[in-house]
Amino acid sequence: MITLNRRKFITLAGGVSLALTVPSFAFAEGGSLADIRKRGKLTVGTEAAYEPFEFVENGKVVGYGHDILEYMASKLGVTLNQVNLPFQGLLPGLMTHKFDFVATSVGINPERARRFAFSQPVGVVDTQLVVRADDNRIAKPDDVAGHVVGTQMGSSSQPIAQAFDTQLKAKGAGYSDMKLFQAYPDVMVALSNKTLDVGIMPSNIVAVLMKREPGQYRVVGKIGEPKYLAWVANPQDLEIRAFINTSLDELAKSGKLADLQKQWFGYTMNLPSNGYLPEGAV
Repeated sequence: MITLNRRKFITLAGGVSLALTVPSFAFAEGGSLADIRKRGKLTVGTEAAYEPFEFVENGKVVGYGHDILEYMASKLGVTLNQVNLPFQGLLPGLMTHKFDFVATSVGINPERARRFAFSQPVGVVDTQLVVRADDNRIAKPDDVAGHVVGTQMGSSSQPIAQAFDTQLKAKGAGYSDMKLFQAYPDVMVALSNKTLDVGIMPSNIVAVLMKREPGQYRVVGKIGEPKYLAWVANPQDLEIRAFINTSLDELAKSGKLADLQKQWFGYTMNLPSNGYLPEGAV
């Protein structure tokens, strides 16, 4: 799930330049909840480059995930130490106990799930169809037929957009044209200047861009399958995974999780508490 495109998006759309540096102190984390309480801090690894899940603002890691982590640290009676690193170092670091767990937006897939202990989903990303707010020609996904669409080149949205075009053609007519752009903000610019009729983008990115330009766009539907994102514990530290899941359940039951989703995304998410792991998962 974490790609170069994520960091490009944060830089282009938010004006944030991430300094992903490895802290100079020695890591020695992971283990049990008792270990965390004894040392007085909860250390998690994050790639803060996927707004609004986790990103850097004024030199600090913020976002939806950070707020959940603050709740967990408070619950344990410890301080939160959220280490911002490139994604390539997170899962290997987890296995050598550099962190108590990885709290970044990791996609659940069968290969990873056999090696790492995934938590319940903390979020879900849908591929959404976005139009200008004043364009009444398109009210639902099938209305996209015969119109010009655009998405980011090489992104997760591109194959989903292409597959939907195939589905539309099977019904009679597909897109009139499909344009590819270097970054998602470029898609929104092209939509605004009427180079495009429809932008096809991940829901989290749509949420960020619509928040920056309220009232300019509207979502007319979603296509493809939802992509669940979760946090990851060392398979030797299943007590920590259970703690993450219990905390998420508490936040969901109290309504606080929905409040955080509305705050950061502008909508609530339907997240499963079971049945999300593939066969053979830890």
